[in-house]
Amino acid sequence: MTDNPQEHGSTTTPEELREQAEATREQLGRTVEALAGKVDVRTQLRERTAAARSQAQDTAAQAKVTVREKTARLGRLAQEKLPEPVVEKAARTREQITRAAATATGRLQEKTPEAVHEKAAAVTETARRRRGPLAALAVVALVVLVGRRRRSRRR
Repeated sequence: MTDNPQEHGSTTTPEELREQAEATREQLGRTVEALAGKVDVRTQLRERTAAARSQAQDTAAQAKVTVREKTARLGRLAQEKLPEPVVEKAARTREQITRAAATATGRLQEKTPEAVHEKAAAVTETARRRRGPLAALAVVALVVLVGRRRRSRRR
């Protein structure tokens, strides 16, 4: 069953035995690494999570494009179906509102004391730097309001 070098008329030298042993070690090392990879659940989980995240991001990006395209198409269809006088009146109204808002903003800025402007700028800057906590606070407030509303409906 075993190969006996003496039967074939050749002898194995110690150098050849060392090379065979080294090749066997390398193959065994690769086998152990492959088995370790199959057993490493944490790494597998990370890889699957990364793949799922990537797929979800791709799906979200595709959905975003689809929504934008459909929204634009619906907007064009709505404009095509509106009578021209309605479109013109809407444009005039939009211009009037824009002018009125600009006028009101200008008057408000003129009459507001400088200290209030400075405080408003400071509050705005703080809000920009701390968006995360403010968003969390808004979510908590929303949950509380929804909870109260549901309880009041049950009564």
